[in-house]
Amino acid sequence: MKIAKKMSLVVLLALAGCATRTDLDVVKRDNEELKSRIFRLEKDVSGVRTEARSSIETTLQDFEKERSGARRGLADLQAAMDAMKVDLQVMAGKVDDLSHATKKPADEVGLLKEDLERRLTTLEERLAGVQKKVTDMETVQAKPPEAATPEALYQKGLEAYRSNNYPVARESFARFLEQHPKHDLAANARYWSGEAYYSEKKYEQAILEFQEVIKNFPGKEKVPAAMLKQAAAFNEIGDVKSARYVLRKLVDEHPATEEGKRAKERLKALK
Repeated sequence: MKIAKKMSLVVLLALAGCATRTDLDVVKRDNEELKSRIFRLEKDVSGVRTEARSSIETTLQDFEKERSGARRGLADLQAAMDAMKVDLQVMAGKVDDLSHATKKPADEVGLLKEDLERRLTTLEERLAGVQKKVTDMETVQAKPPEAATPEALYQKGLEAYRSNNYPVARESFARFLEQHPKHDLAANARYWSGEAYYSEKKYEQAILEFQEVIKNFPGKEKVPAAMLKQAAAFNEIGDVKSARYVLRKLVDEHPATEEGKRAKERLKALK
């Protein structure tokens, strides 16, 4: 509005022809000022346009990003819905299978029932058999063991020795000697007990067992054998002096026996 008024004023002055130089200078100055203002206005308008354009572009970019995000969200939602459809189809199939399974013929169910009853009967029979065996075993164990004869007990020890079951053999001979110390086979039981110790390489115990035969059963046929084996046990533990003494005594006291003859040979080997 101000600009229009000033321009009108200039025109009027010019037409009137009465404008002075000073007035013209004022008009020129006002004109220059007007141009400057117009330039600044154009510059400001250009800046506003640039800023508006930038703001619009930023807004458009943000909108595009939101639209892309919305599209991805819709795609994920669609995928989830598709997965749910598949799960529903699988569940529907399982329901159908279950429905078919529950509609089995009655005769098939009857066959299954008969098979189960047959298995139960078999298990009951087996259980009865096991219980009978347990009862029989308890009955046998409840009976007092029959007293073994001395010969049977001695024979048990001898069989265990021949089977290389030396601990059982010694235990049997020990029981025999405890129950029948005066029996005719007592010397033999003591001798074989020494042989069991010797076979186990328990030479000190073997020497003591053989000494029991020599000391407590003089005149018995197992005495020379006990002396010969006792000398071998002394030799095994490195007591050569005692081994020679026993061998000489065996030769002196039982020269005609097989053990006496073997003792002579062993004495020569020990020299």
